[in-house]
Amino acid sequence: MRLTGWMQWGCSAGCGLATGGLKINPDRNLKLPYRGAWLWLGPDMIHLMELPNPDPLEGRPEHGGKDRHMCLSVQSIEPLVARLDAAGLKYTRSMSGRAAVFFRDPDANCLECAEMGTWR
Repeated sequence: MRLTGWMQWGCSAGCGLATGGLKINPDRNLKLPYRGAWLWLGPDMIHLMELPNPDPLEGRPEHGGKDRHMCLSVQSIEPLVARLDAAGLKYTRSMSGRAAVFFRDPDANCLECAEMGTWR
């Protein structure tokens, strides 16, 4: 993965992954045959692994909601939208009218961030 753009670089374990401001769990064993990190997301963790990309970088739908993606709930999408705008990164808003945005990392993976309470 080539994680750049809106995310901040830095990993106390020297993994070189972008963490997006999430805290790294230093108690996890980072001695794996690939680069990666476990990031705290509230009481849960996300395991990011740096592996070869099997998906095409081109030919993906313009709107990430029409492609494979994962969704994270946030209190407000506006701070994220401001950061995406400031970084000059492309995103689309939800076509359903929900308070949600879709954006891609440099490997064309899509992430949706949706405001809590708008769809629960």
